Amino acid sequence: MEKITSFTIDHIKLQPGVYVSRKDPVGNSMITTFDIRMTSPNEEPVMNTAELHTIEHLAATFLRNHKEFGPKMIYWGPMGCRTGNYLLLNGDYESKDIVPLMTETFEFIRDFKGEVPGASAKDCGNYLDMNLGMAKYLAKKFLDEVLYDIQPDRLVYPK
Repeated sequence: MEKITSFTIDHIKLQPGVYVSRKDPVGNSMITTFDIRMTSPNEEPVMNTAELHTIEHLAATFLRNHKEFGPKMIYWGPMGCRTGNYLLLNGDYESKDIVPLMTETFEFIRDFKGEVPGASAKDCGNYLDMNLGMAKYLAKKFLDEVLYDIQPDRLVYPK
């Protein structure tokens, strides 16, 4: 079998950033998949499931309710390796196009107060596996270390 595209990225060189992972034509639309890489693969500890799960709930809720991007939102979810998340949008985008959206999303997570949306037995299959404090910490770290002064090399996969 051929390697899928995401396994051809050099994860030794990959650093936290916002990357276009792939573009797929679907009917008359283009679906852009983004790699929202929050930690340095194989260098930093991976995110624990509780904070990653909390980030998933908060980001998905924020993005689906976003005035401009909500109608274009297809999916937000964690990577199996727990180093980041995937965002799928209906449209043909480049990484730089969504940096403001990611900044808004992670500021929402950093500043969130209250009950995590969907964190109940009725709404979620693993609602007890949540850690809002660590989700907020990781959102702030991603904002401060990556998004607020994102460099061009954090917008295109390394060669």
